[in-house]
Amino acid sequence: MIIFHIDVNNAYLSWEAVYRLTELNETLDLRTIPSVVGGDEQNRHGIVLAKSMPAKAFGIKTAETLADARKKCPDILIVPPRHHLYRIFSNELIAYLRTVTPVIEQYSIDEAFADMTGCPLLSRYSPTEAAEQIRQEIHDRFGYTVNIGVSTNKLLAKMASDFEKPDKVHSLFPNEIKEKMWHLPVGDLFFVGRASARKLYNLGIRTIGELAQTDKAILQSHMGKHGATIHDYANGIDISPVLSEQADAKGCGNSTTLPRDVTDAGEAKNILLKLCESVGSRLRADEFMAQVVAVSIKDSQFRHISHQCTLPSATNTTSELYSSVCGLFDESWDGSPIRLLGVSTSKLTRECLRQINLTDSSYYMKQGQLEKAVDDIRKKFGNDAIFRASSLEKPVVFNDNKGRPNS
Repeated sequence: MIIFHIDVNNAYLSWEAVYRLTELNETLDLRTIPSVVGGDEQNRHGIVLAKSMPAKAFGIKTAETLADARKKCPDILIVPPRHHLYRIFSNELIAYLRTVTPVIEQYSIDEAFADMTGCPLLSRYSPTEAAEQIRQEIHDRFGYTVNIGVSTNKLLAKMASDFEKPDKVHSLFPNEIKEKMWHLPVGDLFFVGRASARKLYNLGIRTIGELAQTDKAILQSHMGKHGATIHDYANGIDISPVLSEQADAKGCGNSTTLPRDVTDAGEAKNILLKLCESVGSRLRADEFMAQVVAVSIKDSQFRHISHQCTLPSATNTTSELYSSVCGLFDESWDGSPIRLLGVSTSKLTRECLRQINLTDSSYYMKQGQLEKAVDDIRKKFGNDAIFRASSLEKPVVFNDNKGRPNS
């Protein structure tokens, strides 16, 4: 099996630069001067979203405030983001990658996995040569650069793409793990956040190699299931497949950037409940039921984790969505301060695919009727007309990024 991880270098700034050069006919390339794409300071988005290499030379970091960036480089050029534009660039990249191989999993707006196994390109080139062909084609066709990681599974491909940047191809095959990965700080391992890194430091584990050689039972005793997972990752073990979806796949989701970082699991789950209510309501309005649910977490350092599961039965009830989302959250969150939370559903259907007894059937029908009644009340009198008692515990102000099913 050959897996590629394709990661756009400084995506927002690169896409902004290409747009200004090609569509606005500007002559100044943002990538050649100290510049950043930054958000709205009044709405807690006054941070660096992407930076140029010259800006990086001044010590400017992603996720730091624009005020701090200005202190480091008073002449820094700050441009506002155009998220709708970046989605267009992202869609164009994914469409191109699907011409190379049909098995493409979009991991984020600027990242994707490609299962290249059996791809015609590999009949003419070695895996790294094929990656070079794709890297060059993306640059020639779209005008920006990418890093491509090459390996036999998703984990190692992603780790490889994070090696030296920009505009590089790196391999990380199983026989290269000790040489290329084990010397790295343990915090560089995928799925090891700051809280997990602190726990590992307290155990005397500083590098990925030391983690790989630690007894898994010891890690499980201190970190539970998460300890076993990162032990596998440190040894290059990852059996997750590249989950390809068709371009017209249906889905429904909602996410929110929080007005302050959240560190309490109960508060996070209260936010997830509100998101599940929003997603469930839209599913019911469009008469869809979801077979897959996912939770997304972005921490204060902009590290992103997404975890999904297939539901026992397709559903659009808030309670069932929330139950699964909480389980996914518990499996995914490592305690790092949370900046963004999201809930999404996919593999939507209008068929009721359930295997339940009469008691369950009665409960499900009543629950569906109750939630439909709540939807009707909110539609008529507003979202604040009726709410769950748990919402009174820790109110949260939302900045929603809404999404509806694509019929």
